[in-house]
Amino acid sequence: MKEEIIIAGFGGQGVLSMGKILAYSGIMQDMEVTWMPSYGPEMRGGTANVTVVLSDKRISSPIVHNVDTAIILNQQSLDKFQDAVKPGGLLLYDPNGITHPPTREDVKIYKVEAAEEAAKLGNSKAYNMIVMGAFLKLKPLVKMENVIKGLKKSIPERHHHLIPMNEQAIQRGMEAVTVCSSC
Repeated sequence: MKEEIIIAGFGGQGVLSMGKILAYSGIMQDMEVTWMPSYGPEMRGGTANVTVVLSDKRISSPIVHNVDTAIILNQQSLDKFQDAVKPGGLLLYDPNGITHPPTREDVKIYKVEAAEEAAKLGNSKAYNMIVMGAFLKLKPLVKMENVIKGLKKSIPERHHHLIPMNEQAIQRGMEAVTVCSSC
């Protein structure tokens, strides 16, 4: 098993954190893992993406050109990365702010209204964990217990009291993901 994933959106959406948590979750599950972030000089509002590779075998390079899964959180990232998904791969996106939905017919397209679901939960910071939950529903590569361990490893201890809220957001994302039949 080898899964190459790109997560892309604006800075401030938790793109890098989501990749980091996914990477730590893979480590907790004794997988081989790479995590390679890329972001502009802007802290919030600039584009950001992260490539995560999870494998049960040694990973020869962290650099990937075509991915099995693209998790897309804004229009610029959709425009840039939708063609990078391998035929038969998966494209998961949040339609909030997307003016031109995905057009690929040779990949599986799913959407999760993560911004809307975060608003329903009353916590905009739950956004990325809602997206993570949608991804894990579609591709359960790591067990929930390892995601919790990944959360504990990647967020400061002073914020560990937020882990139950993050777990609730992941569950909500698992429930909210839908097949995109007419994007």
